Parts: sequence; structure tokens; C-alpha cells
Amino acid sequence: MSYQIEICANSVQSAINAEKGGANRVELCDNLWEGGTTPSMATIMLAKQQVSIDVYVLIRPRGGDFVYSDLEFEIIKKDILLCKEAGVDGIVCGVLLPSGEVDIGRTKELVKLSHPLPFTFHRAIDHVSDIEKGIADLKECGVARLLTSGQKTSAIDGLDKLMMMSSCAGDEISIMPGGGVNADNVQKLYKRGFREFHFSAKSHVKGQKNYSNKVPMNGSIDIPEETIQVSDTNKIQEIKKLLDAIE
Repeated sequence: MSYQIEICANSVQSAINAEKGGANRVELCDNLWEGGTTPSMATIMLAKQQVSIDVYVLIRPRGGDFVYSDLEFEIIKKDILLCKEAGVDGIVCGVLLPSGEVDIGRTKELVKLSHPLPFTFHRAIDHVSDIEKGIADLKECGVARLLTSGQKTSAIDGLDKLMMMSSCAGDEISIMPGGGVNADNVQKLYKRGFREFHFSAKSHVKGQKNYSNKVPMNGSIDIPEETIQVSDTNKIQEIKKLLDAIE
């Protein structure tokens, strides 16, 4: 098997489902509605206990942009150290400058702090102002891979940019498409040369309560609160079968 499936897992249950579905690893996170934030240490520790596949952890102290204050950067560093103590298998993070450039100094510091764990620079790369320079900067920083949608909403829409990024990265950095990767497009991505795929394969599962007075806890009716997001074993297996079919 030449490909790798990484599931964006928002809970321990999603991590368990990812392993059952045949994923190679999970990127453990919280708050998918915000694009993912750092999960709790209890979630990290229990995920490591419950699954045997690799557990990478997203380190992102808040939603919003990827330009962090000194205090937020200290939180990021502390979370990386705690993750290493918990025995995780990889770190996922991304830090930018206000200008839209990779923050080379801080990224180098985080890569060094994460060592010997592999460091994935996440979709912050989709917000850089000059993608070729950004990839060159990340080569200098020593990151292992880039998680990217090709600077579009979905990876399939950003396929041309993904191809360009792959050419720029060469053998030094793996380009992992993420964002809208599903059964309808994963084979097309594979045929264009990509071998790592990131997706959540999530389904919305009804919660256990039988009564609700419909008061939104987040002050908005845009986010459904009667259901729970969880990675779906069947969806993961379906995508795995599609990849196996063209191996």
C-alpha cells in the first residue's frame, strides 16, 4: 500500500472509528466548526490508549487567523511539550506573520521543540501571500509535510495549485491534500500523484436527549446542536476501497 489516510478526528470515538475504517493515522483536534483547535489533554491521552495507529495532534490555541501573540505562542509551545510527554506520534501546527508570510523564526523553534516527532504545517499555508516563497521557507524550517487545499475551499478545486506546490516541494516535503476530500474525488487526486489524504469522513449522529427547548448555546442557529459530529467508519472504508482499487 503506497498511500496514507489521515483522519481529522474530533474525539476519541472518531479516532477509534478511524482505526476501524483502516486509516493509517489521525489528526486529533477539537472544534471542527472553527477549523480545529487543540484537543484536551484527556482526549489526547485516551486516544493514545484506545488506538494503535499514529496519533498526530493539532496545536492551535484558538480559531481565527494564524498570527499569534507572545502569550498564545507560549501556549503552543507548552502544548507541544505536553503532547510529547503524552507519547503522541506527530505535531500539526502553523504560524504566520501579519504580512501573510510564514513566520520562519517561530516555525523553526516549533519544529525543533517537536523533534524527533514529524511536524506537519497545516492549512495556514493556504493563507500565505506567496505560495512558492512559503514552501521555500518551510523547507528551510524542516517541516515534514504540508496539509493544504491548494488555497481553495476544497482540494479538488485547488488541484492545479496543489500540483504546483508538489513540484516546488519536491522530495523534501510531502504535500497532503485536505479539504473536501471524499469518495467522489480521492481517485482523481491519487491519479495526479498524491499519496497522502486528509479528511474527516464525518457524519452527524443524533444526540441522546429526547427533549430540547431549541436555545442555541453558541448564540447562533447556524451550527446544529441536536447532532454530534463523528468520523464514520463506513465512509473511511469506502474511500480506502477506492484507493485500493487503483493501487
